[in-house]
Amino acid sequence: MLRGFYTAASGMIAQQRQQEAMSNNIANVNTPGYRADRGVLKAFPEMLMERMQSKEIPVKRGLDVAANQRIGSMNTGVYVQEVLPDFSQGDLRETGVSTDLAIMQGNVPDENGSVFFTVEKNGEQRFTRNGNFTVDEQGYLVTNQGYYVLDGNGGRIQTDGMDFTVSDEGVIDLEGRQVPLGLSYVENTNQLAKEGEDMFRGEGTPLPGNAQVAVRQGELEGSNVDVMQEMTRMMDSYRVYETNQRVLKAYDESMGKAVSEIGRIG
Repeated sequence: MLRGFYTAASGMIAQQRQQEAMSNNIANVNTPGYRADRGVLKAFPEMLMERMQSKEIPVKRGLDVAANQRIGSMNTGVYVQEVLPDFSQGDLRETGVSTDLAIMQGNVPDENGSVFFTVEKNGEQRFTRNGNFTVDEQGYLVTNQGYYVLDGNGGRIQTDGMDFTVSDEGVIDLEGRQVPLGLSYVENTNQLAKEGEDMFRGEGTPLPGNAQVAVRQGELEGSNVDVMQEMTRMMDSYRVYETNQRVLKAYDESMGKAVSEIGRIG
């Protein structure tokens, strides 16, 4: 009975974590470059069940030998193994602001690969798909949080307050001075660690020559959250949570009867 109690409880905890991830996705539906979180559920190791019994051997002195009968396997619960971001392309929307940049990603060499803007956060390199940039008081191209946007050589981009254009290849033209935008390629996005402020931590490489990528100036990439799909997932998750809750309540009532009724002296 206790085993079923914990199995139902683990299912409720797993669905609660799923709900938290989906609620965060919906809250960031209008955040540029946001990547939706997807919880990965995994079952606890299965237990092999056997019926313990013995078989009598018809000998003079009598002999019992074990003759266990295999019943089958039993699952002991589920848990959220990890929460992974979904790096599929978000829709682009035009803003008309020259400092807004968006990455339009086509085919890349690796199935789990993705291209990012490279920024400097507290002296360390980070990746983002949020191209909602601006120019600070010193003339540097920065994110809305004030982190420096890096060029192809890992340096900060000094605009001197001048207007600039960005080509589809990601080259910034500052009145004749060409500065390549720092675009980094991550071969396996599952190895990235998600941080706050729409940033990811990990290892990147220069953009491969066969990657189909274009940079759009005056546009922003929206989040890749599908609100209708997310709401449907939340409803399904809530139904599973309620089912486990009812099972847990039934076990609780059974345990209550076992304590208060079984063994009562009439």
